[in-house]
Amino acid sequence: MDELRIKKILGDVKNNKIDIEKALKFLKNLPFEDLSFAKVDHHRNIRQGIPEVIFAEGKNPEEVVAIAKSIYKKNRKFLITRGTEKIYSKLKIKEAIFHPASKAISVGGEKEKKGHILILSAGTSDIPVAEEAMVTAEFLGNRVECVYDVGVAGIHRLFYVQESLNIARVIIVVAGMEGALPSVVGGLTNKPIIAVPASVGYGTNLGGLTPLFAMLNSCVPGIAVMNIDNGFGAGCLAHKINNIK
Repeated sequence: MDELRIKKILGDVKNNKIDIEKALKFLKNLPFEDLSFAKVDHHRNIRQGIPEVIFAEGKNPEEVVAIAKSIYKKNRKFLITRGTEKIYSKLKIKEAIFHPASKAISVGGEKEKKGHILILSAGTSDIPVAEEAMVTAEFLGNRVECVYDVGVAGIHRLFYVQESLNIARVIIVVAGMEGALPSVVGGLTNKPIIAVPASVGYGTNLGGLTPLFAMLNSCVPGIAVMNIDNGFGAGCLAHKINNIK
């Protein structure tokens, strides 16, 4: 439940549109709802500016569906990351969208898209992580542009998106292999950069550790580095930066 909806409920009570008992029914599960195996945090959007998002990995489908339906009942929208087609089919919610590249599942989201977040991927293999960032950022109400496969092996491809680098408010750069792309982008723009190491590459990629270390050791100052494959975290941070007034 977000702040605007709570204000509307309180305003309806004040204006005698609904009685106190009905308002209490809406509000009684705040700040969280206890499902025994999960305590669904309906207040998180008010405290953090980002609602609770369901991380499906490690949960059984029935648990994910129960949490999703609890959130949907209150907000008519939710986001699931690391989902599966099995979870999607069990939801039985007409508005639900399964995003096959990122394996995210979304319902609703903010309709008004603000600002400009640019997401770059070094290679096609990095797209699943980039797509998770994109789905997350769009769900939270951001205007997102994605440009894929502009890595350092063909660095001339990046120069064709200079205009996008100029107009973006914040840039997410996803790279596997040696993880060089965020440093290159950082040398071309003064915009905030969020680097995401991807677990894509041959043996010494070490499951994303090599690009992680490369990004942490970038000679370009001020690059924020997310955890390996954490497109969701990148989308959330980009949302917060994009919405700074």
